[in-house]
Amino acid sequence: MTTPWTEDQVTALAPDANVLSAARKLAGRRRDAGQHEAALWGRYSGSGATPYQTIIDLSGPAYSCSCPSRKFPCKHALSLLLSWAAGEVPVVAQTASFAAAWLGGRAGRAAARVGPRIHTPNPATAEQRRMRVTAGLAELDIWLGDQVRTGLAQTDRSFHAFESIAARMVDAQAPGIASALRGLATTMATRADWPDVVLREYARIHLLVAAHRQLDDLSPALRASIRTHIGYPTPAELVRAEPAVRDRWMVFGRQISADERLYTRRTWLYGRVHRRWGLIIDHSFGSPSFPADLPALGELADAELHYYPGAAPLRALWGEQYGAAEPFTTLPVDPDRPHTIATALAAHATALGCDPWLRTWPMLLVDVVPTRTAEGWYVTESDGTALPITGTDQPWRLLGVSGGHPVTVAAEWSTGGLIPMSVFTAGEVIDLIVTDRVGRSTPNSLAARTSGTDLTSVALLGTARRTPDLDLLTPPVARATARLSTDPALRLLESAALQDVFVRGGICPSAATAPEPAADDSRRRLPRAAAARLASLLEQRSVFLPEWFDAAAPHNYRAPDALSGQLLEHATIDVGLREPLLRLAGIRGNWLAAWRPEWQSLVRQPGVPDRAEDTWRFGQPPERRDWLAELRRRDAAVARERLTAAWPTESGPIKAELLAVFAEGIAPDDEPLLEAALDDRRADVRRTAAALLALLPDSAFARRMRDRAHAWVRIEHRFRHTNLVLALPDTIDAATRRDGITDRTVEFSYRWNGAPDNAAARLRQLVAATPLTHWARLLDTPERAVRASVEDRFRQPIFDGWVDAALAQQDSSWGRALFEAGVPTDLAMLRRRELFALLPLSDRTGHLTRLDGSWLSEIEALLPAMGHPWPEPLAQHLILLLFERARAAARRPDTHGTAPNAHRSLLAAAAVHLPVTIAGAVTGVARRCADPAWENAFDQLAHDLNQRSMMLEELQ
Repeated sequence: MTTPWTEDQVTALAPDANVLSAARKLAGRRRDAGQHEAALWGRYSGSGATPYQTIIDLSGPAYSCSCPSRKFPCKHALSLLLSWAAGEVPVVAQTASFAAAWLGGRAGRAAARVGPRIHTPNPATAEQRRMRVTAGLAELDIWLGDQVRTGLAQTDRSFHAFESIAARMVDAQAPGIASALRGLATTMATRADWPDVVLREYARIHLLVAAHRQLDDLSPALRASIRTHIGYPTPAELVRAEPAVRDRWMVFGRQISADERLYTRRTWLYGRVHRRWGLIIDHSFGSPSFPADLPALGELADAELHYYPGAAPLRALWGEQYGAAEPFTTLPVDPDRPHTIATALAAHATALGCDPWLRTWPMLLVDVVPTRTAEGWYVTESDGTALPITGTDQPWRLLGVSGGHPVTVAAEWSTGGLIPMSVFTAGEVIDLIVTDRVGRSTPNSLAARTSGTDLTSVALLGTARRTPDLDLLTPPVARATARLSTDPALRLLESAALQDVFVRGGICPSAATAPEPAADDSRRRLPRAAAARLASLLEQRSVFLPEWFDAAAPHNYRAPDALSGQLLEHATIDVGLREPLLRLAGIRGNWLAAWRPEWQSLVRQPGVPDRAEDTWRFGQPPERRDWLAELRRRDAAVARERLTAAWPTESGPIKAELLAVFAEGIAPDDEPLLEAALDDRRADVRRTAAALLALLPDSAFARRMRDRAHAWVRIEHRFRHTNLVLALPDTIDAATRRDGITDRTVEFSYRWNGAPDNAAARLRQLVAATPLTHWARLLDTPERAVRASVEDRFRQPIFDGWVDAALAQQDSSWGRALFEAGVPTDLAMLRRRELFALLPLSDRTGHLTRLDGSWLSEIEALLPAMGHPWPEPLAQHLILLLFERARAAARRPDTHGTAPNAHRSLLAAAAVHLPVTIAGAVTGVARRCADPAWENAFDQLAHDLNQRSMMLEELQ
């Protein structure tokens, strides 16, 4: 029986993210599934009466499905594979008839291709191709000479110029050279050191052309390398005819790239016994559907590799495998062949001596420390020996994994430096070939430091204007130039080729000092599945992140070191989740933050006793506000003393922000500071102080407001009703202005008789600042107060003031009365939601469950006040209301407002806030839907709920 694949192996087969997402939703539609040996099959219900028949030949893999999808594998095949990987497909004794028929036909077609057919090229055809290549390369050599002769600065450097000569190489059947030429157009447009790079590439190509002329005189291995670099094809059957190399191959790198619709997978393997690298390259057109025969990253397998012929063979084909792949947690140790920088450079020099056209070479460096210096990034050994790191993105992930401690790095060595592929630490291989959005870097341009400056200058001007002084080259290269071409342009190219190979082969290590390592974090590490989930949620900036952090908080986990940079980067953009993000990043994140200026303000560095004082005295406004808020939570009296002492010297908007910190836990002891703030020159400071004083019902400010309320609003109790009689002053005095009552008609926009109504604005401010106990004492209860009669002109300002007071003072009885009475304002729905949030949860739930489907808009507007997750009765009620819309859509498909798109915001909110226990009910409703769009909508909702459920289970 075939061993089940992992979920990662299955997801790698998905042609795109949409197909994978659709596949995860199909578990409830599968039936009659089974596995027998390498056969896997199942049926899936679709929009028609006949289920789709899905068959998979695991030995391929190969797929067959009766659905109309043009993507392979389709969502049904992916869903079946995911179920199989999860152990949900039973093993049976016999293959289903429909699957056996397809598998039998496939086996018959395979049998028709009897035995391995080794393609023997027609000698005439091979000679004809060689002649075409030779003619094309001769033309290219003339073009190269002309570029250098006239000067790189004078030649046409446009994309069209390179595309034209590259197309000529394609016609000449030299695709390898065509690819190199196309890349130069981008180099010229994006790199400041393009003259060095272009000269090296021209020299490399010229050397390749010269070698091709002498192809028959070279050794078979070198001849094979030259043909490969030019682009001659090598049939796979000829490669498999080469002697196999059996080893226990460890996977240290895997990368999938796409060029239009052609996907390429590169897998780097390293043998434990022979200490030899292998690179397996697979192609897939249309979708990344690669064979699942190779081990995953961090696994090893006892298998055979068949190397492509070459002078420095690296690329290979996967051969026969002996046993299943398994993770490896150690590396081979051989004192005679240590994995040091010196031995890695020596191996590269040997390979370059065999094949001077090599662009990269893999390296495995043990016990190195990633280091960031003023000159760039390095990996450093304990004695300071270092190699530069290059690449588009700064290796923050690598630095976070290391934390200043020695690790093992698998990388490719190129002309610019090391390109990290993975890091091995604590028995785990961590992928570094990822899109790291943390920062950008300028590569450590090793080639720029080692190129022939005089040769580049001559190439820019052109050999027609200047002749290079070859005696200035490295002595061994200068001596070799005596045997070069007499044509000045070709002589320059050949000299540059010799210099480039000599320099690359003789690279000496740099020197760098490793950083002080980070301290250990004793907390329990986040489980592997939860860490993978978190990385995905952060990458997508998922709406599920708040729930994830709420669930993770009680466990006090620490994040894997590889996530430190991602957590810090997210903390810079998501203020609401900053604290849990930094807590999860922990000590390692704290250490890593010190290396990037953008992160240094996020975390306080340990071991600096006066850092807190420095933050208060010299920090940025947000830092000072956060520091004071933290101190306020710990010791309110000390926080008040600090702000009181600093108050005379504070200025600018920060004053109001610092004062607003006192809203949390406000107490009578804060009154003197707030009273002093009422005399401040800044209006925002005075408004903040007045708003805070209004929260102190026994303060002098509250007494002053009650006195004004007595004077401005008179209560008349009649037999059947109560009247509010207004006696508002025409002007306000300085004391009233000091307490925050002003003519802010622009803010409130009250109008009467076509003109701004200053009196209404003042009335609202008075009512909002007066303690609600004053109105309850005069009007008996909030319910009777909201029914009191008032002049039409002042009804809205009074209600608005009561709403402001109820929200500020968090009074649920007034909130209930105002919510039930309705709020006469243009912001009615927003204000109703805020008042609704003041009610007890049971009352809120009862109100919403009494509303039917005609009130869906009202329900959706009030749902943000229901917290998380929504109560089960409300969830059930909401699903039934949506199902009613689905039934209406099935009855009358063209009716406006019944399609899922009309309720997409409600469905999105439901995916976040519905309790995960209701997922089964949602799936059941989906099966009862006659409308396909609503069926898909409910399936998506059930999928999101299941994902949240899995997310929470992974944290346990």
